[in-house]
This record gives sequence, structure tokens and C-alpha cells, in this order.
Amino acid sequence: FITVLMSLELMFNAVNINLIAFSFRLGDLAGQVLAIFVITIAAAEAAIGLGLIIALVRLKDTVALEEADEMGG
Repeated sequence: FITVLMSLELMFNAVNINLIAFSFRLGDLAGQVLAIFVITIAAAEAAIGLGLIIALVRLKDTVALEEADEMGG
């Protein structure tokens, strides 16, 4: 589960690098503003992911994804 969250963070960082590079190349600030929003979403995703990890550990004493299917409502 932690590997999945780390992979998502890496993808968000790659998007941010592309947004800032294209923004610099085009000479406007729209890409940089959008990158700030992506950073905000990544922070929220990390907080929700941490909450899911804590809930999974309390429920099953593991962070294995195979055990996460029992958390569904």
C-alpha cells in the first residue's frame, strides 16, 4: 500500500515538472498556478492515504493490499 502511494506521489511530481517546464517555455504563469493546485491535491492524497494506512493497521495489523478489500462499506 505504501508503494502505491509513493508511486502516485512520483506521478504527481512528474506532472508538476512538465507543467512548470511548459509554463516557462510558453511564458505564462498558468502552468505554475496549476502546479500549485496539483501540490495541494498531492498533500490531501497523502493525508487520506496515511489515514487509510492507520485504519488498515488497526483493523488487520498489516498494510498488505490483499487485506484492504475488507474495508469497503
